[in-house]
Amino acid sequence: MSDERWVWGVGLATTAEDGTVLDAWYPSPEIGHIPLGFDPAMPPDELERLAVPDARRAVSIDIVAVEIDVEAAPTSTADAYLRLHALSHRLFAPNEINLDGIFGHLPTVAWTNAGPMHPDTLTRLRPFLVREGIQVQGLDKFPRLLDYVSPPGVRIADASRVRLGAYLSPGTTVMHEGFVNFNAGTLGQSMVEGRISQGVVVGDGSDIGGGASIMGTLSGGGTHKVSVGARTLLGANAGIGISLGDDCIVEAGLYVTAGSKVVLADEPRHPDGTPATVKGAQLSGQNGVLFRRNSLTGAIEAVRRAGVGVTLNEALHA
Repeated sequence: MSDERWVWGVGLATTAEDGTVLDAWYPSPEIGHIPLGFDPAMPPDELERLAVPDARRAVSIDIVAVEIDVEAAPTSTADAYLRLHALSHRLFAPNEINLDGIFGHLPTVAWTNAGPMHPDTLTRLRPFLVREGIQVQGLDKFPRLLDYVSPPGVRIADASRVRLGAYLSPGTTVMHEGFVNFNAGTLGQSMVEGRISQGVVVGDGSDIGGGASIMGTLSGGGTHKVSVGARTLLGANAGIGISLGDDCIVEAGLYVTAGSKVVLADEPRHPDGTPATVKGAQLSGQNGVLFRRNSLTGAIEAVRRAGVGVTLNEALHA
């Protein structure tokens, strides 16, 4: 069995009083198997110093060593967190790791500026937390990326907008209103001012405009994993439910889904004078397409285009 489908890591797991494992942090996960002769009872000194309980949050912190097969489904909270770390450490790209059933292994956690804690404990200890200056930042299954991983060469304006498990390539900038979910991200330099949903990948040199949205497959969505090619622009407040190839542009404010009726504006009309029309799904993934809305008829139009779709400001993404 190839070592390339295995990941291992040594880190710290946080456990609540009732035995619920709240999270696990792996500072340096690696591809492969745990080395022969490695003794989890003899952890790195820096981890051993941190493996102490925190009475303020009523949690214990223990050293954990985990090895996983990324092609198999998650089996525990510590396993699930190692998968999210492997994505954010850029060991695997989105959709290369089996995440089936991951929600069942991620408990809902009260995320505070002092670390995770059990929601029931939060309610009970709230007055003491206030006295200690501990504030709640969220109640969710997924934590913020920057609380666990600091991807080199990346800018993130608002830490709350990027989840652990996001894959961000060097040169990526996520602005204040940008959002990147787990198992999603960028494959090169990109400007992210809109939403990149779970399973979505954005190619090198592309720009996701302010307020733009890319459909994911969670919460009753379809099964198609949307992707955005290189040098492609998704305009402000636009959205897509289909994939875009390289050098494409979607006009600001326009939403194109698989079922959208799209007029092929530069194709010959039918003999009866009606324009050639297809569903958006038939244009999914094609290169060099401009999607726009006809300001007179309101119809969505697709026009073939040549040249580069967008050129990012090199100074912003160096």
